[in-house]
Amino acid sequence: MRTIKSKPGKFIIKAIIGISLLGLLPSAFAASKTTGSQDFLWSQIFIGIAGGLAFFLYGMDKMSTGMKTTAGNKMRSILASLTKNRVIALIVGIFVTTVIQSSSATTVMLVSFVQAGLLNLTQSMGVILGADIGTTITAQMIAFKLTDYALLIVAMGFLLKMFGKTEKIKSVGDIILGFGILFFGMKLMSDAMTPLRTYPVFIDLMKDLENPFMGILIGAAFTAIVQSSSATTGVLIVLAQQGLITLEAGIPVIFGANIGTCVTASLAGIGASREAKRVAIAHVIFKLSGVCLFVFWIPQFADIIRALAEKFGSGTARQLANAHTIFNVSLGLFFLPFINIFSKIIYKIYPKKKKPKNREFITLYIKESMLDTPSLAIDLARTEISRMALLLGRMLNAIIIPFMSDEEHLSKQAGKDDDAKFLIREIPKRDAIFPDLTLLEGLHLREAKIDFLERKISIYLTNIAQGNITEGQASEVFGMVSIVKDMESMGDIIHRNMIPLIARKKRLCYDFSDEGKEELLIYHSKVSKQISRLKQAFKETDPEIAHRIMKKERKYLDLESRYRARHLKRIVLKKEDSVETTEIHMELMDLMKQIVLYSANIAKTYIDTTPQTGGEHAHIDEIEEESDSTDT
Repeated sequence: MRTIKSKPGKFIIKAIIGISLLGLLPSAFAASKTTGSQDFLWSQIFIGIAGGLAFFLYGMDKMSTGMKTTAGNKMRSILASLTKNRVIALIVGIFVTTVIQSSSATTVMLVSFVQAGLLNLTQSMGVILGADIGTTITAQMIAFKLTDYALLIVAMGFLLKMFGKTEKIKSVGDIILGFGILFFGMKLMSDAMTPLRTYPVFIDLMKDLENPFMGILIGAAFTAIVQSSSATTGVLIVLAQQGLITLEAGIPVIFGANIGTCVTASLAGIGASREAKRVAIAHVIFKLSGVCLFVFWIPQFADIIRALAEKFGSGTARQLANAHTIFNVSLGLFFLPFINIFSKIIYKIYPKKKKPKNREFITLYIKESMLDTPSLAIDLARTEISRMALLLGRMLNAIIIPFMSDEEHLSKQAGKDDDAKFLIREIPKRDAIFPDLTLLEGLHLREAKIDFLERKISIYLTNIAQGNITEGQASEVFGMVSIVKDMESMGDIIHRNMIPLIARKKRLCYDFSDEGKEELLIYHSKVSKQISRLKQAFKETDPEIAHRIMKKERKYLDLESRYRARHLKRIVLKKEDSVETTEIHMELMDLMKQIVLYSANIAKTYIDTTPQTGGEHAHIDEIEEESDSTDT
């Protein structure tokens, strides 16, 4: 291992020069210089490298878009099938990252999914390790020297894109086109760097990268700037193909790239739940620990890579790609058995903390960054809709209390009917989340929250629809737009129609009859269960629950008809309480029936537009507790 013989100032200067070369800072190439017989026009070199890197990144993005369109729909069912099996989580991480061509993007998705309660920390840690392996596949593809055929690949992709008859063929064209543009960008960078092969200052600089700390610094800085470790390895491979960098100099840069890729996930964790932030922390810990394990035996690691390469006759470019793969595969295999231990360590570093109750109107799950992956953005929107259903359930639970002036009757009824028991247990005398608010104030607050969520979710779904989505996804998105409008209408039924009945009821000198109270309580409990089922259907992406809602609709409509007939019979018998309260009684029952009808309509839309995944998302008690504290 090399040591730093130069002064600290010189070390810093060389580091800045290295970052400038790799980071394409124009100021470093503003002047022209002459060395021996070779003239260096740094501006031309900069233009070549900058343009080549731009093509490289654009090609990668194009290829990623095509892959997401082709295979993106499968990601939902794959994520839904995740269990506590860490090996499956590792494989899922490899597949998803191969599809979207970015471990940073995968980790950002994980932060959002943990935020939404779709995955837990242990599952996400397995996916992170898999994502780190998946991103090395890009480097392996880049190591194939296909630059001479780049334009041919571009032409093939363009033809498929323009003349493909189906969206799938056009998406395959996008993949091939992106692949060709990527290699064309590499060719531009390679041609621009050709004069540097005989430039002594640059050669000395590349040798200085063998100092691990210099290489790690440059790799991390460049990756953090472009937010792509694949771009860093791509530049390294171009340098290696020109003979400008050795294996010992490239390995530390690869280590730095693995550290730099944590920046994106760390930024995504800002403002997320504590569990989501733990995912970002896990990513950083894995990378830093891995680099610390390898950094002290880089020469031996390089010898192992060369020994493997001798059997296949590969050059330095392929060796760097292999080093990148072996490093991440080793980390995955090393850390995978100890995920539970790491999980406990992360909880020690960043423990659970009770959040203050928040009345701010915010969305908890939908993320603009997920719009590039429609299948995952739809999942997050569905989780936000589940939150709307939770708010509706709380409104419905609270609205019945003011109508039941005799609390003793509530307790009596709870002893008779199992469906009424949860009313006594679940509904507090004041607001369930904000005890300083009355029930009515809590109702007003939640109705405003539901209106807010309806607007935000509708805008988010519209943005998804404007992206590159399939017909199936379009049907699902438009179905969800209809669903959020129906949920907002249910909130209006409670807020605009039921609340005014409370004042009318108080102006009466009569209370509901005992039989009337019993009927209202039982029917209210049935309606509340329908809302609870809606919440679970959206949270777990389970169409079976939606089918159950539709089956219960007919039963509950028949029950309402029987109760209506019984009430009319009491009217005929001229029972005084029933006669005086009949208008409010019948209207309240009718409004609850409307909610039953809306619930069934939502369930039908859900079944008609939601793919049958058959899986269940993970549920995390810690996340649920933290979500409840923000009145989700």
